[in-house]
Amino acid sequence: MSDSVSRRELLSAAMAAPFLGGISGLALGADAGMENYAAFANGKYVLPPLPYPYNALEPHIDEATMRLHHDKHHLGYVNGLNKALDELAEARRTGDFNLVKHWERELAFHGSGHFLHTLFWLNMGPKGGGTPTGSLAKAISRDFGSFKAFMAHFSAASKQVEASGWGILAYEPIARKLLVSQAEKHQNLTEWGVIPLLVLDVWEHAYYLKYQNDRGKYVDNWWNVVNWPFVQRRFEILEDIVLQYERRMNEGARRR
Repeated sequence: MSDSVSRRELLSAAMAAPFLGGISGLALGADAGMENYAAFANGKYVLPPLPYPYNALEPHIDEATMRLHHDKHHLGYVNGLNKALDELAEARRTGDFNLVKHWERELAFHGSGHFLHTLFWLNMGPKGGGTPTGSLAKAISRDFGSFKAFMAHFSAASKQVEASGWGILAYEPIARKLLVSQAEKHQNLTEWGVIPLLVLDVWEHAYYLKYQNDRGKYVDNWWNVVNWPFVQRRFEILEDIVLQYERRMNEGARRR
């Protein structure tokens, strides 16, 4: 990947959950024309538009849920994130840090919610489903034994998130391997240093209108809308970043 491509794609969409991992960058994947998807304007985070119509994921995820989920819940996280940042800036200006613990918690909660939702919309698509290919498929087989075993692991983790949270397929750059993890309330049970590749929202607002309390059915049907080309592209970019970093570190060590 050229420096110009990596700069355009990774800096224009620098949203890979800094609360959940070290290397940032959404990696736009196969969706053309999404260079400005991760909107940040005039010093504020902005709700990004859905990359497809509200009814595009029918029948697996209904239009009413998508409208409520994106327009209300995701917007709430964006507003909460901006509010927390404003309050922390005010604390620095005045020197009054009595509420810093509260606003740092708000920053973690709303920031994680915003970044994960931004990735969640791109993780899905109207022509989704099937299985991954290429280097991602090989990495899944290497780290989980098979795609079937990965699906079973990811589904079980997502279904068993206590109360509200997420199932996550993450890239761990030190060992360059894939991991499945859970996140509770966005910010709990996370692992520092990993970068989310594929995320599944299992808060009730993501499925309750259609599936009521049957989270298991929602998780099973969600596989039909997974946008594997996007996940593949994201994985490839992160792999490339790590390899470039290791190469430059080794070159620097040799010079010394």
